Amino acid sequence: MKELFQHVAITPMGAHASSGRDTGDSAHEGLIVRVAVNFLPEQSRIEAGKWFWVYHIRIENESHQTVQLLTRHWRITDGRGAVNFVDGDGVVGEQPVLQPGQSHDYVSGCPLMTPTGSMEGHYTFRSEDGASIKAAIPFFPLSAPATAG
Repeated sequence: MKELFQHVAITPMGAHASSGRDTGDSAHEGLIVRVAVNFLPEQSRIEAGKWFWVYHIRIENESHQTVQLLTRHWRITDGRGAVNFVDGDGVVGEQPVLQPGQSHDYVSGCPLMTPTGSMEGHYTFRSEDGASIKAAIPFFPLSAPATAG
């Protein structure tokens, strides 16, 4: 299923208390954000200058702490270079709590007035010890297929 996701960002959560044994992967423990994006021609109105993409996000908690997603921050850039920032609580109306080893999936969409653009950003989480953690959302391009003119 991980093959579905085209873009990945890993946010290490810092040093963990040593258990006296080396598991070999503590340097990569943290929050992983995976993104798959698809252009939706059936939701677009190209003749009216409106293009629409759907993106599927999976957030994986590979740390040793429970975390809660509090906020999102998106930087959306259209094909002309215009930038729009979107900030808000949670994702699609939820502020999921992720136990170690759990993941959360959601789907959302992005309309643009150009056939190309990009998205990137970060989520802010709170860990069970009260720390604030910013997890990167990887940069991903938005590109509609070329259409005959």
